[in-house]
Amino acid sequence: MNTPASHLWRPSTARYVQIDGFVAIPRGPQVPPSVRLTWPAKDPGDTLDYVFDITPALTANPGDTIATLDVTISPANAGDLTLVSASADGPRAVIWLSGGQALTTYAVTITMTTVGGRTLARTVMLPVLALASVSVPPTALTTPSGQPLTDPTGTPITLF
Repeated sequence: MNTPASHLWRPSTARYVQIDGFVAIPRGPQVPPSVRLTWPAKDPGDTLDYVFDITPALTANPGDTIATLDVTISPANAGDLTLVSASADGPRAVIWLSGGQALTTYAVTITMTTVGGRTLARTVMLPVLALASVSVPPTALTTPSGQPLTDPTGTPITLF
């Protein structure tokens, strides 16, 4: 007898960011600049899951988890990045984002309240780039078949 296989969905670790600010900061007159949280770039045609983990903020409270979350995106004009859904997986906020304008970096602010009463808010930057199509400048070096030569990041190599 055949048994249908069930699919177990897990958030992608490729688009994972963990909360900052819960590490010891050395004393002294100079405060190190805060690190801007950033997810990897997405294409306007992508609809992907993004994870924000607050485990370091809950280390001494193993039973505490995310109870509610609110997601705001800026800028928020027609055609900009759209929130598809948001959910909590213990200490991780999992949000699905779609669309966006190429060459725009969006600020995604996630405000979470935990079962224990903590409130945490952080902003994660999400650049949107036209990754599905590469614009080849007229000064790009090409192979005899017309394919552009690129550097390791996929950027076409140009004469100047």
